[in-house]
Amino acid sequence: MEEIIKTEKSKSHKEFEELLSKDMGSRNFKEGEIISGIVSNIGKKHVFIDIQAKSEGTIPIEEFVLTKEIDKIKIGSKVDVLLEKIENKTGDVVISREKARKAHAWKKMEKAYEKKEEVKGIIISKCKGGFVVDVDSCLCFLPGSQVDLRPTKNIDHLMRIPQTFECVKLDKRRGNIVLSRRAIIEKIRDHDRDKIISKIKEGDVVQGTVKNITDWGAFVNVDGVDALLHITDISWDRIGRPSDLLSIGQSIKAKVIKIEEGSKKISLGIKQLTEDPYLKVINKYEVGKNYEATVSKIQDYGAFAKLDEGLEGLIHQSELSWTKKNVHPGKILATSQKITVQILEKDIEKRRLSLSYKNTLANPWTRFEENFKVNDEAEGTIKNITNYALFVSIKNSELDGMIHYKDISWVEKESDLEKYKKKQVIKFKILEINQEKEKIRLGIKQLTKDPFELFFNKKISDVVTAIVDGPSKNGIFVNVGNKMPSILIKKNQLAKDPENCRISRFVKGDKLDCMITDIDKEGRTVTLSIKALEEKQSKEAVKKYGSTDSGALLGDILGPLLKKKKPKSKK
Repeated sequence: MEEIIKTEKSKSHKEFEELLSKDMGSRNFKEGEIISGIVSNIGKKHVFIDIQAKSEGTIPIEEFVLTKEIDKIKIGSKVDVLLEKIENKTGDVVISREKARKAHAWKKMEKAYEKKEEVKGIIISKCKGGFVVDVDSCLCFLPGSQVDLRPTKNIDHLMRIPQTFECVKLDKRRGNIVLSRRAIIEKIRDHDRDKIISKIKEGDVVQGTVKNITDWGAFVNVDGVDALLHITDISWDRIGRPSDLLSIGQSIKAKVIKIEEGSKKISLGIKQLTEDPYLKVINKYEVGKNYEATVSKIQDYGAFAKLDEGLEGLIHQSELSWTKKNVHPGKILATSQKITVQILEKDIEKRRLSLSYKNTLANPWTRFEENFKVNDEAEGTIKNITNYALFVSIKNSELDGMIHYKDISWVEKESDLEKYKKKQVIKFKILEINQEKEKIRLGIKQLTKDPFELFFNKKISDVVTAIVDGPSKNGIFVNVGNKMPSILIKKNQLAKDPENCRISRFVKGDKLDCMITDIDKEGRTVTLSIKALEEKQSKEAVKKYGSTDSGALLGDILGPLLKKKKPKSKK
């Protein structure tokens, strides 16, 4: 009997499992899906949900409390939940209301991102680089730069208050959503701006309030729309800064001079409300004539001078002085100074007026050429010394000249510059005056006769008398007087006989007869040789006295001619 009862129970249990399995299989439950359930019971800690599975699912009551749904939940209420597991270790169904809400929110955000729709959310906390926004239990990131049109440090007035956002980035793989509140504000602003701009057209005169001032212009509020007033459109006169004529909060009247098609940016002008004084007065002034003017502004590249109301021209740095080329314009002219200028060029189309200050002054070059001529001797003071020249201020003139190191001494040594000092008064000769290049070349060595002139009338094979200056590694140095630099006679040119080419044979002060073997007038060099003279005299002796086997006779003849000892000093 007991066996029969056990068999029946086992059979009925097996049938129940089969029926349940069949029923569950027909429902196609899938983990991770959102399904609908019915509230079957509300306990103190849990809410029981019937999803027509093996068992009821339970959801902590705190989930409904946090979402403020607890008052709306009743037995029989329909609730969407996320099926996490069909059966856990204990055989229970695992469901989640919170995850279902998040999944719903994510789908909603995907749709909003694709269709660029607005979403409602609440800023709940601050994080690195921005803020956390709750959109239907979906946590999103709001960058600090996307909170408002301008960066703001304090947003306490926006916290925990429902705001409208636009989803600007969605990364499903990482689960990141980026929102922007600024995009919503820009849409509202642009919409209002378009409505206002549609009522404005170029050429209209509008009333506005100065909102902000920069170095290059000002922003003006015109019926809630920002318009730009550039510095060049504030006044016909040149101004240093917009703040010289405008102040924040000032009410102004301006003309709409341009509305850009794409960006709808508005450009305003105040000076356009009045007649251009430039065109009014420019025809009164002629190129090449001198006029009275007032210096209005000093710049690094020149100075601006005002000739008339609304008429201003530029005196370029090169037109300020005949002599001062590399000085700041502020060292020649001063603001508000009354001066005379000459008009060099008028460009009415570009509204440019080129002026000259130096042309109204006496040209020092003209006066210099009247008072000084090439080869004149003059005096001056050394202003500057470089590694290649002296720069001298010429006495009784406003001009400076240059003395190259090659024109200091006939020897032409760079070390000659070391003999001179600044502010030293020196004499010189004027070598060149070039007004076109504004260049004056001077020379000191030209004050004395060129010592090389000694050789100008001589020719190769002529004989000169030289005095030994001293020995050298390669021969001996001799001078021929007349302030000529020492000349080197090479060792192999000291004697015809190689045995007599000893440098030690020669003593400082000895007088020698030498032959000129080469003259380079351009290079200012001369070559001397004792050997060549001996060979010449040898040939002449042989021709005169006939040949001889003994060198003694020739030596007796040539000896006194070749070497003349220095005379003894008288006691």
